[in-house]
Amino acid sequence: MPRVLSLSTLYPNGAQPRFGTFVARSLEALQRETDWEVTVINPIGVAPLALGRYRAKAAAAVDGIEHGVPVHRPTFRLLPGIGGRLNPRAIAGAAIPLARRLHREKPFDLVDAQFFYPDGPAALRVARALDLPLSIKARGADIHYWGGKSYARAAMLEAGEAAAGLLAVCEALASDMTALGLPREKIAAHYTGLDRDRFRPLDHTRLRPRLAKELDLPLGFAEPLLVSVGALIPRKGQQLVIRALAGLPADLQGARLLLVGKGEDEPRLRALAAELGVAERVHFLGLLDHDMLPLVLSACDAMVLPSASEGLANAWVEALACGTPLVITDVGGARELVSDPVAGVLVARETQAVREGVARVLAQPRDRQAVAATVERFGWTENARALAAYYDRLPGTAG
Repeated sequence: MPRVLSLSTLYPNGAQPRFGTFVARSLEALQRETDWEVTVINPIGVAPLALGRYRAKAAAAVDGIEHGVPVHRPTFRLLPGIGGRLNPRAIAGAAIPLARRLHREKPFDLVDAQFFYPDGPAALRVARALDLPLSIKARGADIHYWGGKSYARAAMLEAGEAAAGLLAVCEALASDMTALGLPREKIAAHYTGLDRDRFRPLDHTRLRPRLAKELDLPLGFAEPLLVSVGALIPRKGQQLVIRALAGLPADLQGARLLLVGKGEDEPRLRALAAELGVAERVHFLGLLDHDMLPLVLSACDAMVLPSASEGLANAWVEALACGTPLVITDVGGARELVSDPVAGVLVARETQAVREGVARVLAQPRDRQAVAATVERFGWTENARALAAYYDRLPGTAG
């Protein structure tokens, strides 16, 4: 069996159980559905003084077999706020001794990075230490944010040139990678997967009383219900959704907004909702368990996320799979999902455009099964088989 050593700082752990779950599901499916055998190194950054959240992260640096995949969690020294330039070297320093030991015990055929920065440059050092080919996957923020920093871009270009192959979560991101200077001939699109047993259209109206009880929400049957799923950070644009909510037409004035996620912008978003007089209709749900998220998505009439940048957001795919149309900006792979009007609308990243998009979707109810059918090609089995076929094609692998 061919073996891949996957380096990923983006991976769930005891301190952050929802962090990078899509990476874990992809690698678990690869292990389960294909001939490739997976081992994960999930480096955890810990500040010199392991206080507060860093104490919890240090405690989460525990190895184990998780859903059939061996996961190793070495720690590296993280300097909060100023360590971006240093992280690839620090991660590699923590990972290489472990990688060498694992490789001696049972050789690998490929080193894989699941995020382009800092993981890609760190994985390049690991691949060179083991004399193995390298693959790197880009997901969105790694290209759009880190690619704007000269030191990160230089390290990413070096890693990209040395890699045997590169992956992008959508064709649009592949174009952005090429514009950054990465070699287009090495880039293949690899779409996300989806747990189709969990994310599917559920009984739209009967869910609301259940959610009202379980989440302590004042939900009725009649008012329009919007949801925005994503980290509460300025890039995701929840402030535009709150402003749009405040100015909806008179017949939609009872609409409510459910915000799913946590982040630094939460105090500002709460203050904005109060300032605009809609605080009683904006509900902060925090991070939801994956068993609860499909219920929320299925109960809502639209998923609204006016991001400044994305690759191909998992939240888009999950909402559509639940039969909930999108109101999103034309970023990343948005056009690759909203190619049929039944899937929703693309809008400009401004309040009035978001408001008009919400009104359009609410005025034209969609058949939820038809909405779900727009993402029927997504699944973790399909994701795993496509990834295995890509690995098999890479120069120097045993696939």
